[in-house]
Amino acid sequence: MRNYEVVFVAAPTLTSEELEGFINHIQTVVEGKNGKLVKIDNWGKKSLAYKIKRFREAYYVVLSIEGDGGTIAEVERRFRVTDYIIRFISVRIDEDLKRSDKIKAARRKKAPKQDFEPSLTAEPEAPPMDLDI
Repeated sequence: MRNYEVVFVAAPTLTSEELEGFINHIQTVVEGKNGKLVKIDNWGKKSLAYKIKRFREAYYVVLSIEGDGGTIAEVERRFRVTDYIIRFISVRIDEDLKRSDKIKAARRKKAPKQDFEPSLTAEPEAPPMDLDI
């Protein structure tokens, strides 16, 4: 199974119930294709950087999906045929996760082990300066 991150932008004319219903629909599509919706991150209504289809703001939703290419192809097809989806993008992230895990392991291996706990005492104060003006 591969890991994907799918971000879509929905029209601001939707109600929150309609958006939740669409997210649930995408979840059933993913599960129907033997995939798994790992995480749903609903950012809410945000302003767009520029007008898209006469909208100045939209709902942003980020989905983390485990599945194969067929799963993502079906999700993207559903995005294309849905009128209130303004934009979407799907990115495969499993290779990046592997790379970052290797980097973290190498850093842990290189880092010196600290067996002591730094003291919590404050640094000594500097003596007052004698100013003759």
